Amino acid sequence: MSNELTTQDPKTEQTEVSTVERTHGGTTYSPRIDIWETTEELVLYADMPGVAAENLDIQFENRELRIHGKVCPRHENINFLYGEYGIGDFYRTFTIGEAIDSEKISAELKDGVLTLHLPKSEAVKPRRIAVKAK
Repeated sequence: MSNELTTQDPKTEQTEVSTVERTHGGTTYSPRIDIWETTEELVLYADMPGVAAENLDIQFENRELRIHGKVCPRHENINFLYGEYGIGDFYRTFTIGEAIDSEKISAELKDGVLTLHLPKSEAVKPRRIAVKAK
């Protein structure tokens, strides 16, 4: 993978559950993210169950991409007998390299999965060089 995207999550090992982060007021989870690179762009898939499009805030400033998804409580005033599903917002940041065209970043949310497209700038895209016969 290209060095154009760096996670600022200090965690380097994968675990079975999302990481809980407590620095943003309330319970905040670091969403699981898959990243791959094509010749045209970097693509990020982020699992963000319970986040609606209107509660998703994605910002890009000073080469930093911030993803924040707010999750509304599913139930109120209920005492669970047993509960494994933690309720909390999702938050993750990445440092984006110069090779990404920040003006063309786009996002879509479908079925709790956020897809972010980070197009490469034209200067770094591979291009075919025509050879002329003489």
